[in-house]
Amino acid sequence: MSDSIKHECGIALVRLLKPLDYYKEKYGTPLYGLNKMQLLMQKQRNRGQDGAGLVTIKLDPYPGTRFISRKRSVSGQYLKDLFDGVFHHFEDIPEERMQSGAWLKDNLPYTGELLLGHLRYGTHGVNTIETCHPFLRQNNWIYRNLVLAGNFNLTNVDELFNELVELGQFPKERSDTVTVMEKIGHFLDSEVQYLFEHYKLQGFNNREISEAIIENVNIQRILTKACRKFDGGYVMAGLIGHGDAFVIRDPNGIRPAYYYCDDEVAVVASERPAIMTAFNIRFKNVKELGRGHVLTIKKDGQVTEKPFIEQQEQKNCSFEKIYFSRGSDRDIYTDRKRLGEMLAEPVLKAVDYDFENTVFSYVPNTAESAFYGFMDGIEAELNVHKTKQILELGPNAKPEDVTNILNKRARFEKLVVKDEKLRTFIADDASRGEMVAHVYDVTYGIVKNEIDTLVLLDDSIVRGTTLRDSILTIVSRLFPKKIIVVSSSPQIRYPDCYGIDMSKMKEFVAFQALISLIKEEGKEYLLEEAYDRCKAQQTLPKEEIRNEVKALYDRYDYEKVSERISEFVKPAGIKPEVQIIYQTVESLREACPNTGDWYFSGEYPTPGGNKVANKAFMNYLEHKLERAY
Repeated sequence: MSDSIKHECGIALVRLLKPLDYYKEKYGTPLYGLNKMQLLMQKQRNRGQDGAGLVTIKLDPYPGTRFISRKRSVSGQYLKDLFDGVFHHFEDIPEERMQSGAWLKDNLPYTGELLLGHLRYGTHGVNTIETCHPFLRQNNWIYRNLVLAGNFNLTNVDELFNELVELGQFPKERSDTVTVMEKIGHFLDSEVQYLFEHYKLQGFNNREISEAIIENVNIQRILTKACRKFDGGYVMAGLIGHGDAFVIRDPNGIRPAYYYCDDEVAVVASERPAIMTAFNIRFKNVKELGRGHVLTIKKDGQVTEKPFIEQQEQKNCSFEKIYFSRGSDRDIYTDRKRLGEMLAEPVLKAVDYDFENTVFSYVPNTAESAFYGFMDGIEAELNVHKTKQILELGPNAKPEDVTNILNKRARFEKLVVKDEKLRTFIADDASRGEMVAHVYDVTYGIVKNEIDTLVLLDDSIVRGTTLRDSILTIVSRLFPKKIIVVSSSPQIRYPDCYGIDMSKMKEFVAFQALISLIKEEGKEYLLEEAYDRCKAQQTLPKEEIRNEVKALYDRYDYEKVSERISEFVKPAGIKPEVQIIYQTVESLREACPNTGDWYFSGEYPTPGGNKVANKAFMNYLEHKLERAY
């Protein structure tokens, strides 16, 4: 993606199902769990650029000993800083003690059987230790301690916060993470109180009651009550002080989660390849957590997956496939290739099937997988073209003529490379702009000057600023006749409210194009009318709110909006014609079934989505640069 956007966080959960000394005997170290956690987080570092955190819990601790350990970092090298801080505790420990899992557990922190890691990508607000997951809700009763980390955004945090206030609570802040943690914590407290009273009536003494609560606390029941009003996309992982763990996924499956378990370990992560690499296991052995399901790992090691909330239509975030998740996942890789392949026909129509004078390339590196599919599609179309030409030669065709046709090749080249990041500390704007324009460099001497059309495949075009200020400026120095930029994703028209940092409509180049078209026709009153309709729905329940921005887009053909975007992103002063071609929503759905496309189509999977879209539109007209949810 040429335009950088922030996106979802990553989680990693490891539950060791054997004593630490078991791993020493089999794998050579009692710190097996920590090593695997570090690898899981390292393999998901693409999901967090703002910070990282880790919590460990020891099972069956002695009263009066610390059994929960937490470390968080928001440094520039957050993962290194995090694990340097963790492993610092094992420095200068005699070798015989380092080989004793029992001694380490009794004497040092971060030696628990239960580990929860988090990689943070902050979508809004400041980046401080206080905002870094995992969060702790502490209590002197072991089974009331709650640890929470997640990859989520909810559209109705205010509603959930007010419910807490109505219960008589006094939350310390309004953040979504604290609100969610207190919501789950409230029902954890209720479950514990219910069990306490139940066993008290049966004549159990207090210590016996504690053991009964640990054995019988019902995670599924807690989460069904706590999450019934959650509106958004989420994967949340939680640990309870006595040793139970859980991971929940939203009912539409918007956010991703995968897990693996055997007799030694249970592990959960946001991306499947991270588990496969860290534990050297096969694709078929890693399961996807079902939407609306909770994976529960009880203190006794029992692992179950059960529904905790009613499932809704599957709407996995399509940006996971387009850009966010690493392409080392088989399904992600093949979906990206299909997205590229779908673009071959419209691109060839745009260049009038002129294979001889068209050069195909891609930018940035994350578009490489889609480009492979694009190449397959181009080659398939070229084969059709060759077949037609050979047939036209007739039955008396000369072998050399057939050979000449067969030797025709599409021109695929690596033309654009991202250069080493340049420091733009120069004071004056003109010099800084010149430096920004050179973030990318090009391969000279491949493009025939004033003759070739250059086709560049990109993952997605969000704001268009990188295209205008850097990529198109630098590739124009190859002197192509025309530059066509092809987006493997559709036009981003609407805000996201489920985890991606895309909540301000004015930043979307597609929305800028829409406003430009409306103003060009002198129909600004349409904006005011849409604003009034949005305003009129503010007091309605979110389930009754309609997306009022869709009607504005419906006035213009998809290609018309793309044409205006082409004008917006063309840098002043360059000679080549510039054309933008976007993937259509229909092609996206064909290439990647069961994926959500609300930021492209405006069809939100939860009721709160329409409310957010309307609010973002009103913020634009009111000149407010703030979050729409």
